[in-house]
Amino acid sequence: MKVTIDGIAIDVEPGTTILNAARLIGGDIVPPAMCYYSKLKDSGGKCRTCLVKVSKGSEKDPRPMPKLVASCRTTVMDGMEVQNITSPEVIEARKGIVEMLLINHPLDCPICDQAGECDLQNLGFEHGSAKTRYEFDRRTFEKIDIGDKIQLHMTRCILCYRCVFTADQITNHRYHGILNRGDHSEISTYIQQSVDNDFSGNVIDVCPVGALTDKTFRFKNRVWFTKPVEAHRDCDHPNCNGKVTLWYKGEEVLRVTARKDKYGEVEEFICNTCRFDMKKTSDWVIEGPRHVAHTSVISSNHYDFIPLPVVKTNPVLQEANKEQFERDTRL
Repeated sequence: MKVTIDGIAIDVEPGTTILNAARLIGGDIVPPAMCYYSKLKDSGGKCRTCLVKVSKGSEKDPRPMPKLVASCRTTVMDGMEVQNITSPEVIEARKGIVEMLLINHPLDCPICDQAGECDLQNLGFEHGSAKTRYEFDRRTFEKIDIGDKIQLHMTRCILCYRCVFTADQITNHRYHGILNRGDHSEISTYIQQSVDNDFSGNVIDVCPVGALTDKTFRFKNRVWFTKPVEAHRDCDHPNCNGKVTLWYKGEEVLRVTARKDKYGEVEEFICNTCRFDMKKTSDWVIEGPRHVAHTSVISSNHYDFIPLPVVKTNPVLQEANKEQFERDTRL
């Protein structure tokens, strides 16, 4: 079936969501997602940052949808037309969503280990306001200890539920979840049990903010001062493929994470042995430096900068540019 997003048409399989259809196209038209995770079943629909406008429902029923919809939970229909960055209504709604997410979020960026690879930082930079209108005290929680490997900062949590789905679907037993309701909702454990099983460390990788961080990496370095290198090992765990990213400072491995795709999602989950116990170069087979997007602060002063080529007069390129500019332009 055919769907058009911001003036760009694409054919997708039935059952594909608007968000995944946009990801097949790529570029700026892909809506941001703080709670959806393609590897986790039933994720999405919590944060509302991926709202889009459906200006045409389908060929059979061309009426527009009356309200903005969550692109991560809305499947496409044949002939559907969607507006994301070309809709002022969507841009304004997204600013409101970001403002809501930041209402209770503390200004911990200067000390947060997630700084530099935080989805909320990127979202706030693109859609956030210069100052808040919120005049009340921020929400606070009592600090709890959930183990010797994972640090929980509940004041930073946006309740995306990713860590809950991760523990439910890839570990043998889930010890934590969402307690209470409404403004009092929080990630916690019942009777303060320790979150400790073979794959519990993956909740660190799926967290889009700094609510769950690696205690072994805590306050050791800023991520943009480290060098990410891809490596692998023959892991003994049957569910772990041993493919990771090592984060170096000099010759020291400061932390080990699972490999992520361009949308910040883990490609393959790794076990705690690979993540926390194997921090020597001799434990790994080095594959080479990890490619870092030029838009990421991690790429600052790093290895794969290529000078931009000089574009000469090219009739084919000029015609392609003309066709591109005739499409809907970004606001």
